[in-house]
Amino acid sequence: MKALILAGGFGTRLRPLSCTRPKMLFPLANQALLDWTLRRLADGGVDTIILAVNYMAEALVRYYGPTKFDLGIIYSREERPLGTGGPIKKAADLLTDGDPFLVLNGDIISNINYRRLVEYHKEKGGLATIALIRVPDPSRYGAVELDAEGHVLRFVEKPEKGEAPSNLINAGIYVVEKDVLDYIPDGRKVSTEKEVFPILAEEGKLYGFEAHGFWVDIGVPEAYLEANRLILESHREVTMGERDAVDESAEILEPSSIGTGVRVGANSVIGPNTSISDHVHVGQGCRIENSIIFQGTTIGDYSSVKNAIIGENATLEKWVKVESGSLIGDYVTITDGVTITQGVTICPSKTVSESILQPRQVM
Repeated sequence: MKALILAGGFGTRLRPLSCTRPKMLFPLANQALLDWTLRRLADGGVDTIILAVNYMAEALVRYYGPTKFDLGIIYSREERPLGTGGPIKKAADLLTDGDPFLVLNGDIISNINYRRLVEYHKEKGGLATIALIRVPDPSRYGAVELDAEGHVLRFVEKPEKGEAPSNLINAGIYVVEKDVLDYIPDGRKVSTEKEVFPILAEEGKLYGFEAHGFWVDIGVPEAYLEANRLILESHREVTMGERDAVDESAEILEPSSIGTGVRVGANSVIGPNTSISDHVHVGQGCRIENSIIFQGTTIGDYSSVKNAIIGENATLEKWVKVESGSLIGDYVTITDGVTITQGVTICPSKTVSESILQPRQVM
């Protein structure tokens, strides 16, 4: 079976984070976001992946090459973004071998059972099946209404609270028959959700499958941190590279993931729910929790990072405090004693020498 993964670009609020890699290569528990998806697809019976690439395409090609996790990988390159439907049409010759295929948004992390999704699709006999996730508040997304047989009746985009037809939302994962290609216009940007699925629903050829398990759309810092937490908690352990680089008085709280070449100074406490990538240096007396630290970063003595994301090769000098929801870009330097309050974003290569006490973006 084949799967088409839509690489896409950055979420608006994550765009300042990294200037060297696409979002699908962002680390989750010290593995690329897309690695987790590829492994689950391989376990779900997929043998070939088509990556629809546009933004930072070469970084993905270099990282994955022609195969990974026993999956063959083919690249379908877009000269310009084609939305969610255009890439399916563009990759038609790679997808149409008679069997249904999966389509996934690449910036989603989940443990959805792909085998069961495909089985359900075949049982119903429609042209497409949408994986659906039940959420407490569908007003942030778009609600999907089903009938008793599982047909999708309609989509309600960002309904007012209390007015949604259900608490089921589109999970960005589909099973598609090749005949759906006839519904997708050629040579332009197409929204599958707005231009294709409503027509299939009207014709009674679109089904919804309620999936269970965790699901996160990684478009904002809070969601990225939540995905990291869920992956770490699913393993409930501390994974570490070179243990002898961690001072014996330092404490690593599970679940956490520590990369290779990481140094941790005396009396520092790391975790829980923290991922520290390769070649990070954490000084003495530091406190890091519920955070993601990209590779090559230095965190000086007695600094603290809580519920935050720190990009590649950043430098936090001594007594720095980074608070909840903040995002520090690549190669940023934060000087001694500075506090970065909740919800601050600092773009790459900036030097910050004064505290920032109100949420804002530093360009």
